[in-house]
Amino acid sequence: MGAERRLEVVHTSARLASSDIGRSLVARGLASDQRVAETERSLRRHQIGIVDGLRKALRLCARDVADLQAELYDTGTIDPLRHPPDPRLVHQYGALLALHQSVLPWRRMGDGIIVLTSHPEDMNNHLPALQEQFGDIRIAVCAQDDLEAAIANVAKGKLVAAAETLTPLAHSVRPWADRAFVYGALTLLAGFIAYHFALTPLLYILFGIALTSFLAIQTLRVIAGISALRKPPDTHNSVTPHRYPIVSILVPLYREKAIAAALLDRLGRLEYPLELLDVCLLLEDNDTLTKVALEAANIPRWMRQITVPKGTLRTKPRALNYGLRFTKGSIIGVYDAEDAPAPDQIRKIVYAFSARSEKVACLQGVLDFYNAEQNFISRQFTIEYATWFRMILPGLERLGLVLPLGGTTLFFRRHVLEALGGWDAHNVTEDADLGIRLARHGYRTELIPTVTLEEANCQSLPWVKQRSRWLKGYAMTYGTHMQNPRRLLRDLGFKKFWGVQVLFLGTLCQFALAPLMWSFWGMAIGLPHPLDPIMPPWGAWVIGTFFLGFELANISLAAITLARCGKRNLIRWAPLGLLYFPLATAAMYKALWEVFFHPFYWDKTEHGIFKSP
Repeated sequence: MGAERRLEVVHTSARLASSDIGRSLVARGLASDQRVAETERSLRRHQIGIVDGLRKALRLCARDVADLQAELYDTGTIDPLRHPPDPRLVHQYGALLALHQSVLPWRRMGDGIIVLTSHPEDMNNHLPALQEQFGDIRIAVCAQDDLEAAIANVAKGKLVAAAETLTPLAHSVRPWADRAFVYGALTLLAGFIAYHFALTPLLYILFGIALTSFLAIQTLRVIAGISALRKPPDTHNSVTPHRYPIVSILVPLYREKAIAAALLDRLGRLEYPLELLDVCLLLEDNDTLTKVALEAANIPRWMRQITVPKGTLRTKPRALNYGLRFTKGSIIGVYDAEDAPAPDQIRKIVYAFSARSEKVACLQGVLDFYNAEQNFISRQFTIEYATWFRMILPGLERLGLVLPLGGTTLFFRRHVLEALGGWDAHNVTEDADLGIRLARHGYRTELIPTVTLEEANCQSLPWVKQRSRWLKGYAMTYGTHMQNPRRLLRDLGFKKFWGVQVLFLGTLCQFALAPLMWSFWGMAIGLPHPLDPIMPPWGAWVIGTFFLGFELANISLAAITLARCGKRNLIRWAPLGLLYFPLATAAMYKALWEVFFHPFYWDKTEHGIFKSP
């Protein structure tokens, strides 16, 4: 049936009768009576829309459901992709409002307009406002995915601009581009002058900063580790909610041809009712390889594919902001393309949020690797992650400090995420930045004992590229939030403020000035050192004792963590971290260069190098 024929059966109705779509599905042989009845009971209990719920639970084609709805409501269907809407009507009504309500002012007819909807059962709620704005309204039905795609095509520019500027300017790194080059030139000039006219004082200052940052970051790690080893307070309990919420999962993808099929398989193992799971695969508009790979792998009908249009930049947080507009859930989760989450993870998150106060706005899961034994770098990466997610972060949580979030296995209360301005589209470590913004607004993040397996970056150059992006984001995040230190102190309080100084500034200084710290090893074998003129004879012994003590503490924390998480076979590799972390110093210098000359460049990490079991 063509669009012209459909227009003939579109009718005016201000009061649409309630449809028995479940009975129609049974009559058409699309589902059994028992399956429909069970699903409808679940949907009513959780107060979820019957049509969307049945479509997902029964894995029905969205266009088939639209045809069925049109028949039940005695109207017609229109394909807004083959027959695009009038852009003026969409802009007049508002693209964001149209997305939220699942209505599309399509074309004008006489004194009124035709409005498309994928939820005719909800039109009684929207008709008064539509009639007040447009006059006579005629209703037609279309598939939900087609409706969203048509709105996105018409309002592409507005939606892209909103995604790129969603975070308030005061908390965003986007103004950095206007001054990055100037800052870089001034830094190089200052370094040149200091090198030629004040080299010795400059060295003394740098050594002082290096030692201070080393002592600060290592002391915090030890204190956090000790805190994590103490018996945890009884705050991580969960309760089974009477009603399950819709959980939306955003999965940003870019050049992921190698792992597209594995991703669909892993997401398909999540043990949460399909009718309550809203999985959105976010694809960049120029990424035809991933799109073809996903289509070849047969995207399940309960998942959605959302195309992110071209903009002024191409980053993961920008894609997340864009996709956020299309989500349905009250809980928003984020996975990376290579993730293999625990099957019961979503259920655990829902239970945990239901037991927490509204002040707990974010839950962070544990990240681990499925290729830990691949080579030296993957082993060290696994040890680093195990210590960070299972020891350091839990310790920081118990100390009441700001938690730098990981980029995946993150879950947010939707209303809080939207109130904070989503993710900073220009920040290449949007996760760490969002952790600070949550804390500044009085919200808390908690660690949840549920594990997501990832692919460890196990090649030197890709590892350096990935780590340089993280360190660049740390530097820009710290610089943005420290534009007004007094206000940051007021927002966070004294303890969290100094925690941010140690975690962010201390980490950056530790990696940037690591070669100065390495020079102290030469003192142990009698080599001359720049600090000899001002250091007492016993100074080298004191510094060496601190180095050795903290190194033993780090090895001990790693060993305890590995033993507790069932990775005892990696304990023997823990002392070799000294050979692994120089890679981070190389990444730090790459990051410093990009901070000034390529601040928003997203160095993409390639996945699929290691085939997971």
